[in-house]
Amino acid sequence: MSGSDTSASDTSATDTSGTDTSGTRTEAAGTEAAGTASGGPAAGTAPAVLTPRLRLVLVLLLTTQFMLAVDFAILNVALPVIGKGLGFSLGHLQWIGTTFALCAAGFTLLFGRVADLFGRRRLFLGGLVVLAAGSLLGGLAQNPAMLISARVMQGLATAAVTPAALSLMTTSFPEGPLREKALGLNGALMSSGFTTGAILGGVLTDLLSWRWAFFINLPVAVTVLIIAPRVIKESRPEERPGLDLPGAVSVTLGLLAIVLGLTQAGDKGWGSASALLSMAAGVLLLVVFHAVERKVPAPLVPVGVLGKRSVAWGNIAGLIAFLTFTSLVFPLTVYLQEVLGFSPLTAGLSFGFLGLGTVTGGVTAAKVIGRIGTKRTLLLGGILQMVFTAALIGLGDDRMWMWLMLGAGFAGGVGNMLAIVGFMVTATSGLADHEQGLATGLATMTQQVGITMGTPIMSATVTAAMTGTGATAVLGGLKVAIAVNAAIVLLGVLAGALFLPNDRDTGRDRDTGGRDGGGRRRTAR
Repeated sequence: MSGSDTSASDTSATDTSGTDTSGTRTEAAGTEAAGTASGGPAAGTAPAVLTPRLRLVLVLLLTTQFMLAVDFAILNVALPVIGKGLGFSLGHLQWIGTTFALCAAGFTLLFGRVADLFGRRRLFLGGLVVLAAGSLLGGLAQNPAMLISARVMQGLATAAVTPAALSLMTTSFPEGPLREKALGLNGALMSSGFTTGAILGGVLTDLLSWRWAFFINLPVAVTVLIIAPRVIKESRPEERPGLDLPGAVSVTLGLLAIVLGLTQAGDKGWGSASALLSMAAGVLLLVVFHAVERKVPAPLVPVGVLGKRSVAWGNIAGLIAFLTFTSLVFPLTVYLQEVLGFSPLTAGLSFGFLGLGTVTGGVTAAKVIGRIGTKRTLLLGGILQMVFTAALIGLGDDRMWMWLMLGAGFAGGVGNMLAIVGFMVTATSGLADHEQGLATGLATMTQQVGITMGTPIMSATVTAAMTGTGATAVLGGLKVAIAVNAAIVLLGVLAGALFLPNDRDTGRDRDTGGRDGGGRRRTAR
């Protein structure tokens, strides 16, 4: 294909197909091309600077990701009020969050692959429509069934939009400093979104109504839906292989079963028969999924992709990062309210320091990666998170100890975000553009499952470690949970040091990973 066949664009990547000089069929995603005739980078090369249109694309994608992160936590503070208003029993309140988490985690991998096959922009915009509809339904809900249906719609929308937005981001910004900067900002905003959601939920519930926790999504979603089609081009392969239905069904049901089992374990304890049965069924279904992927001609997740160390160990590192730090919110919330006696609003506002730390880490991550490399950045972040999480074991029952929590939360947040950005860069490196939807689907699934797993683990640990009643017993249980949290981070750092590929090895993966099953080279234009 001659150079004149390459279209100039400064929007997100568009997949094209062509034929190389030997007649071999090739498929690749195009990348940022010259936006003017006077000296932009050649087509197919990484853009050196953000053009105005790329900057607008990035703002739209980051805004959407931040909104989805806020949705994870915005209803937590409002749950008791919602329960009274709509007639939820105390035991059923958890399903407001559980149904969202089940759909968000269970369908992410499937939608990540659908984005590759049928169009990333199409899935991104369609998911936003579902999110807006679910938010409107939730805000107008008159009974528990309407609200649960709304949360299912929001969870499915999150599972669709998050990997689609990430794949649009990674194909718009080829591997290099701009992608690292974009992923750093994405990680910072998503992490701060969890904290913002908790604060915003309390403020909206107190000043207006819990219904505004749903309605607030509508203007954001509508704005993105109006602007995005004008600046984000569609990105999909010219030839569409069949969707691996057996693989899609087995992995989706497997993830749903595991997340449900973990949620039940947090409520009923690790010895709960229903929790153990659900998790066992989930593991069995994932084993079936792996067997299916080895045999089908067009697998949902090619075994070769999972065999890449950057993908496999990068996602394990990401799972630990999300599982540990987001779950710290639970024991620290209990500490602030049950041990120190602060109000829910004060407790929520105190997590602003934690959010500020994650934003700082996200903003600086690209510079740190540029200086010491991706793997070292990920390990440095894990070490910082582990050290300052362990420092929280020293918390006491006097309010003066709140300063330790604020300082350690900030520093730990910086470390956690360095690790998360390192994970995102590692897990999406060494793959062709047409596999980015799959890679970001895996990364998003890792994020959702980690967030969902963390709180039940911490809750069950606190309950099991408590001896007696009162603030002293609660504090003892919390310290055990914090120690377990720090130990998990330490295991993640050690595993990363041993098994994560060095940056130059990831580059070699990219050099060899763009070949098809017959060893033919797929070239990017």
